[in-house]
Amino acid sequence: MTDEGPDPGSHPWAYGWRRVMLATGMLVYPALTALGVSHTVTGARAVAGYAVVAAFTVCYAAGGIAFARGRRRQAEFLTAGQATLFAAALPFAHADAFFLGTGVVSFVAVLFPARATAAVMAGTAGALVLPWAVRPWHSGPGWFQALALLFSSLTVRGFSEIATTNQELVAARAEVARLASEAERNRIARDLHDLLGHSLTAITVKSRLAQRLAAKDLALAVEEMAAVEDLSRQALADVRAAVSGYREVTLAAELARGRELLRAAGVVADLPGATDAVAPAHRELFGWVVREGLTNVVRHARAARCTVLLTGTSVEIRDDGPGKGSPVGDGKGLAGLRERVAAADGNVEAGPLGPRGWRLRVTVPAVPGRPHAPVREGPQAREGRQVREGREIREGSP
Repeated sequence: MTDEGPDPGSHPWAYGWRRVMLATGMLVYPALTALGVSHTVTGARAVAGYAVVAAFTVCYAAGGIAFARGRRRQAEFLTAGQATLFAAALPFAHADAFFLGTGVVSFVAVLFPARATAAVMAGTAGALVLPWAVRPWHSGPGWFQALALLFSSLTVRGFSEIATTNQELVAARAEVARLASEAERNRIARDLHDLLGHSLTAITVKSRLAQRLAAKDLALAVEEMAAVEDLSRQALADVRAAVSGYREVTLAAELARGRELLRAAGVVADLPGATDAVAPAHRELFGWVVREGLTNVVRHARAARCTVLLTGTSVEIRDDGPGKGSPVGDGKGLAGLRERVAAADGNVEAGPLGPRGWRLRVTVPAVPGRPHAPVREGPQAREGRQVREGREIREGSP
């Protein structure tokens, strides 16, 4: 929890009607304290006791509203007021005043997490010892009050940790999306630089060569210009492919997102750092496999480690959970994945591993005649080629 308090819109589970119900349910404790006042004192003392309980209730509600609106300092001040009113209620409600102490300890546990354990222990011990130590109260240890304080405070603290965790997960998800978007923009910029740098250099050189050949051999000049046209078309196709990748599922992006997803879920991620072994034609499909497989690991596996293995024709996702990593057959995600793999003439294998764990494996046929990546010329090679072309022009050779 930050000094600014929670963000009411960050997660509906943590900051919706459940929070309101929990805060409202805590108001039963002032009611129990008021009942204790009626059993302990009468007359003017009872009226004074009721007034203290009413003031505590108002202070508690105001503190909850202040915290919900992010006014931490005001919430801390009101918590101190609740502690003062709790102490004031002891002479009127005796052991039942510790029901008010439940509200005080709960606020301390939320506002000061480092002091939560000490506050819960002190409140529980006080509910047990004080009624027994003060003989005029004619009561033994406040077992019921101590148990109410202990478990209610722990519940409030647990809910606060869940809310904080959800808030951090929402922030982490937004950060992952931002980093993925930034990485994709960098990828596009890098690809465009490499593609256009190579293609435009080749177009420039060939255009210059065609100009020189035009005066000597018109047929060769036309051939060079035709090559320039082919290079231009290929450059346009490469640019479109690079830009379209920004809207598609990519294996590298899914591995990056998956690594953050597993980290947020507390699963050790053993994922490959590169996707060069996979043919470009299969990378989008393998990206879908990684997305579905890692999602199922987080949702169902209860695993401590997840491993992704890549080859040129397969992707395999393993976890070390109890063997229920994916809902085979009936799962809509796996059904959709089977359709995608079937369209690529591939095969899906999903099932438990012995003695524990789950495996999702997708294999696809090898890409026939897979082309090698184009070799990019270095500065020295490019300079040497240009010198040779210039020599050929001067000598009148094609």
